[in-house]
Amino acid sequence: MVAADYGNPRPARNGRPSGQCRGSRSGGNGVRGILSHPPGVRRMTTLSDTFLDDALAAAQAAADAAGAVIRPHFRGRLAADLKSDHSPVTLADRTAEQVMRAILGLRFPDHGILGEEFGLERPSAELRWVLDPIDGTRAFITGRPMFGTLIGLLEGERPVLGIIDQCVTGERWIGLAGRPTRFRSAFGGAPGTRPCARLAEAEISATSPEMFGADLPRWQRLAGRARRITWGGDCYAYGLLALGQIDVVAESDLKVWDWTALTPVVEGAGGRLTDWSGHPLGRDGDGEGYRGRALAVGDPRLLEEAVAALSGAAL
Repeated sequence: MVAADYGNPRPARNGRPSGQCRGSRSGGNGVRGILSHPPGVRRMTTLSDTFLDDALAAAQAAADAAGAVIRPHFRGRLAADLKSDHSPVTLADRTAEQVMRAILGLRFPDHGILGEEFGLERPSAELRWVLDPIDGTRAFITGRPMFGTLIGLLEGERPVLGIIDQCVTGERWIGLAGRPTRFRSAFGGAPGTRPCARLAEAEISATSPEMFGADLPRWQRLAGRARRITWGGDCYAYGLLALGQIDVVAESDLKVWDWTALTPVVEGAGGRLTDWSGHPLGRDGDGEGYRGRALAVGDPRLLEEAVAALSGAAL
């Protein structure tokens, strides 16, 4: 794992160069954090390795700083306000985002920064950091460690870096474009999705039924074909999918800060993260991804059947 660099953050350039549901995981060698290259992980960026390493060091420093803000408030009966969309927000959310913005803005002053709590800076920048200080605020304020800090980097429309950080348990998932996912934990687990070619054998997860609204009948068609359903988890469920514990996560009403960091983590573990039509998620436009419908599968063979179920088609 690349160590976070805390000393003297420096500006950087933009980095361009001058089936069964049990058994072995996709491409895994059983060594935590040192995964052989999983099938289907391709380099989908023109950014240099040197830049990606520098960006990862800054992102890890930002995650460490956010965790230092968040941990003292966990199970501390912190007051929560309601935002315009009726989702909760706390002092921990706002302060954690501010410290991440400060670290990333100092290191990369030409990059855009989009955060859930404080909006967008430098909207014309091709490289844009996307931050969710506490994904799963409901879990956080009710004392459940099923939330995470999300730090992603977009190159245009393409997520090229993602971190899921659970600061209470000390777990961290790291995804970089074209590289295998890495994972740090004291609780075990190795990065790599598991083989599962059929929905009938799949473990499926979503955060809450209320997130679906008018999409609930579509989700129920998918869930009705699965082996078992579990609720809850927010970003943590996608981390578990990247460890081969869950096979499908299908959710609605996600914003760009909810899914940007997840994409390199899921795909670097051998999975896929798309919209409900099987197309790449995007921050703009009129597609499924723009409307917040996200579908993650651990085994790419599940994607066609899952998309068909969500559309009501028969295979």
